[in-house]
Amino acid sequence: MRRFVGRRDFLKAAAQGALAAPLVASLERLGMAQAAKPAGAAAAHAHAAKATQGGPKVTLNVKDYGATGDGKTNDTLALQLTIERCAVLGGGEVVVPAGDYSTGALVLRGNVLLHIEDGASLLGTGDMADYPIAEVRWEGRWIKGYSAFISATDSENFGITGLGKIVASPEIRGRVDRKTGMRLPALLEFTNCRNVNVENCFTSQSGMWSIHPVYCENVTFKNLTVNSGADGIDVDSCKHTVIDGCTFDTSDDCISLKSGRGEEANTINRPCEDVRISNCTFSDRFFACIGIGSETSAGVKDVVVEHCKCVSARTQAIYIKSRPGRGAYVENISVNDFEASGAKQGFLRLNNLNSGKVDEFSVPGDAGIPEFRNFKFSNIRVTDEAMLVQATEIHPRKPLVGFSLTNVTGTCKSGITLANMRDVVIRNVKVTGFDGPLISVDNVTGMGLAGAAKIDPAKMPKVPEAVAEPEKKYELH
Repeated sequence: MRRFVGRRDFLKAAAQGALAAPLVASLERLGMAQAAKPAGAAAAHAHAAKATQGGPKVTLNVKDYGATGDGKTNDTLALQLTIERCAVLGGGEVVVPAGDYSTGALVLRGNVLLHIEDGASLLGTGDMADYPIAEVRWEGRWIKGYSAFISATDSENFGITGLGKIVASPEIRGRVDRKTGMRLPALLEFTNCRNVNVENCFTSQSGMWSIHPVYCENVTFKNLTVNSGADGIDVDSCKHTVIDGCTFDTSDDCISLKSGRGEEANTINRPCEDVRISNCTFSDRFFACIGIGSETSAGVKDVVVEHCKCVSARTQAIYIKSRPGRGAYVENISVNDFEASGAKQGFLRLNNLNSGKVDEFSVPGDAGIPEFRNFKFSNIRVTDEAMLVQATEIHPRKPLVGFSLTNVTGTCKSGITLANMRDVVIRNVKVTGFDGPLISVDNVTGMGLAGAAKIDPAKMPKVPEAVAEPEKKYELH
């Protein structure tokens, strides 16, 4: 049985330069992956090292503490008590051996690794009484709702590993309780946590978001199978997130990057930043494979997507979206080595005019118009996509500054439409099968636009009116 790295081994690794890797946790089983930003890594490692000192690192089997795994008995108490005991003994590993464990909501603790072995399944109950009511983030606002099937709050240095399954109850369907208006349980939800690793598991959710980290830092999702009747992974106002080697089969966005909605999120100002998505395969039945927004009121920045594949999507492979009233920005988005096929509405759509619901407390005036900046797409391969790029829904008062599309091959039925952009670079786009012009533009400057057609003004989207200034300045409440 593998154990946590001891203090001496940790310090030795640190002396050899491990502190230069920004998302490497001190616990070997947590296996934190590297990210691009080394700033703050030393502080994170020092904190992780401190958290692992002062007690034994135990391995506890849930069956030794009363769990049956017979698929009928409610094992919630036995599972939770095993997690709590592991935590109070200084941390370690909680092992869930083969079996079917019927359980309500579980809460993970700091320095505890939940290891779900091959052949083991955690099966959520259908009784809403098994999911405590808490303050939860839903569609960019903090509201009253049901706790997730597995959650953690204000915890550090923990994770979930193993080849087992985490399966929500099929009896709990939808996203909001129609009677109460409360949000229904997510599958995994981590709030204000640091140094989190979820690896190798199979996850299945019915109608609510599946995996939802919010206000977290240093989070890794690796080699997961994510089946969901809604979104797959929603990264919400987090810093330093890695999603690597995961396979998605979802009914809504496979991955969605968010930072809250309206004045509440704009005032709190917790952006979603430094996200690395790599080596993933996406299949979506209703919306996009990767969605950025529309909840962007604290900003989304520094996102890298590489070596990924979209095999199906109801709309676009990638959709970057917002609307007036959100405020803030979406900037520094880089997509490289991406294959797209089966996306019924095309490879890429950009829209900051009208996506998502209007917030009750919107950011008013020009400050409420979100800015799009510095989007780069390179080494893209498309197969029979409906459209290569649809990007006319850009607000003319805040044009997108910095857009490049280079080294694109494959087949599509329609080409590139761009509006309200500056510093555009189009280079080495070699696609076939399209009708009409390859490039159509309106109010666009840059390189590679020679011969571009002018977009028919009648086909340009309507620009919404600015959000009016409220009578009273917004305050958090």
